[in-house]
Amino acid sequence: MSEFASKAREAHAIIKRILLMEWDPIGVSEFAEAQDEYDAYTSEVYRLLARRTSVREIFDYLWWLETEHMGLCGDRQRTEKIAERLGALTSEGVLPGTEPPAS
Repeated sequence: MSEFASKAREAHAIIKRILLMEWDPIGVSEFAEAQDEYDAYTSEVYRLLARRTSVREIFDYLWWLETEHMGLCGDRQRTEKIAERLGALTSEGVLPGTEPPAS
């Protein structure tokens, strides 16, 4: 596996973990059978990050998922925090083609 593919796979795993363990708008993270609940959204979040979209655009996508797609009331503060966390993955060098800042 190429370094790019390996880094992309790692980034997908990190995004999946953040969506499940930190965002989790329907509260399923504790159930073993629901560990793949948000997998369908991971690739779109990855694409947003790869295009270097703003935290606002990431928030808009998550908010749409939470309030329109899932039909929930939503937790704006939590979703903003998660959008910021996801947006930071680019500056942390998690995605292929990105490098963390030099120390």
